[in-house]
Amino acid sequence: MLRRRVTVGVDDGAHARPVAELARLAQAHGSPVRLTALGGTAELTSVLAVMDLAIVAGDEVTLEVADSAGAPALLDALEAVLRPQ
Repeated sequence: MLRRRVTVGVDDGAHARPVAELARLAQAHGSPVRLTALGGTAELTSVLAVMDLAIVAGDEVTLEVADSAGAPALLDALEAVLRPQ
């Protein structure tokens, strides 16, 4: 598993729009993708499970993806959703 720690920079935290984008990216990957925050872990394919973590701006999360050729690019895309430029 590849891991990356990200500090959430979305102003409103992990609300419906960014969480839906995270789920879309995770579903397209086809392998398990997890997010851990505040002591809880959720599969990114489940919008409700991620929203239940109540992630807010400034929280640090860990993204975890199964090893694959596309895993580094997926981590980059997930990080871009959580910490937009």
